[in-house]
Amino acid sequence: MPTTGTDTRAVVIGSGIGGLTAAVALSLRGWDVTVLERSPSLEPVGAGISLAPNSLRALDVIGLGEQIRDLAAWQGPGGMRNPSGRWLARTDARAAAERFGGPLVLLHRATLIGLLAERLPAGAVRTGCPGELADPGTPGGRPARVTTPDGELEAALVVGADGIHSAVRRRLFPDHPGPAYSGFTTWRIVIPAPDAPFAPHETWGPGSLWGTQPLKDGRIYAYAAATVPAGTHADDEKAELLRRFGAWHDPIPAVIAAAEPGGVLRNDVHHMTVPLPAHHRGRTALLGDAAHAMAPCLGQGGNQAVEDGVVLAHHLAPGTDTAAALAAYSAERLPRTTDIVRKSARVARLMALDSRPAVAVRETLMSAASRLGPGLVLRTFDGIADWRPPQETYAARAHGASGGRTAPGAGTATKATKETP
Repeated sequence: MPTTGTDTRAVVIGSGIGGLTAAVALSLRGWDVTVLERSPSLEPVGAGISLAPNSLRALDVIGLGEQIRDLAAWQGPGGMRNPSGRWLARTDARAAAERFGGPLVLLHRATLIGLLAERLPAGAVRTGCPGELADPGTPGGRPARVTTPDGELEAALVVGADGIHSAVRRRLFPDHPGPAYSGFTTWRIVIPAPDAPFAPHETWGPGSLWGTQPLKDGRIYAYAAATVPAGTHADDEKAELLRRFGAWHDPIPAVIAAAEPGGVLRNDVHHMTVPLPAHHRGRTALLGDAAHAMAPCLGQGGNQAVEDGVVLAHHLAPGTDTAAALAAYSAERLPRTTDIVRKSARVARLMALDSRPAVAVRETLMSAASRLGPGLVLRTFDGIADWRPPQETYAARAHGASGGRTAPGAGTATKATKETP
């Protein structure tokens, strides 16, 4: 068991995708897990999330991968366009699945949050209960301490999964500059199924982009981004979307028109281009956006949080030394996530180009890369989407039939070597 002997308590601060993944994986490892969530419920924001083969394999480890593949929409034919509707590049979902060992899928965040929460013991999640790290603890010495409105909790392990503006991170690394504004803001909407079919697409314009993707239940998940000063907001965000994207190609105007006036989510994007010195201190680990906030341009933010949770639990197997386990977690995750943060920032800078000559060159390069075959475009995700978890699945042993079936290729002990495209 953990090095405190009889104490197997783990406290997870934050119930996002990374926090819940870690909680499930740690529970399966034998930890007594408590998840603290300041919001009154686990209902996440109304948006979709794309899961790449790397995170689906991580979810296989805890017995959820196949269920998510069944519930999610698999990426189909689509591609990249410009605002007039001209196709710049076509995607080949089959080639991507063959290259990376599985599909890219899309589902609503609420679905994923619900599936993760269902895997935890009753009472493990405390909503409406903010947690504050009072002491990160010392491995082999004093436990970590977390204060809550109901009193103080001591734990052999604390997991800071409290998001981009993490208070846990500030407590562990007060001298770190933290996340910086990336230069752009995002909007997200989910609308009912449209009357006319469309091809999934991501459209790039001057300093802006729009994406339209189908969910399996027929609804549409759409997202947009634009370079604006930090903190900029509109009184009517739907009207702002129409102003910025209403003249772009179909089905974008119709998608915006179908959005509920209060159903448009807007958030500035912050990222941590200065990496932390480690993803742990004492008995406390960081994961997800708290450890490595990144621009969403490679779609890897949530995927990396899932990886974090599974890898953390892998190193914290019963009988291991907590200090060595957390050092191994940092050593494994810090180089990988730092690399992906930087790659995402490079794509963000490419998206932010807004002069006419720069946009014309960008479109020419995208079209040329597409004509040379899908392999050239897919190289961007080499070393990312082909990642495999470091442990075999253990969910089936813990949950039996209720733990879900193991998908082909799940639980392999072979890790992909990180490559730079």
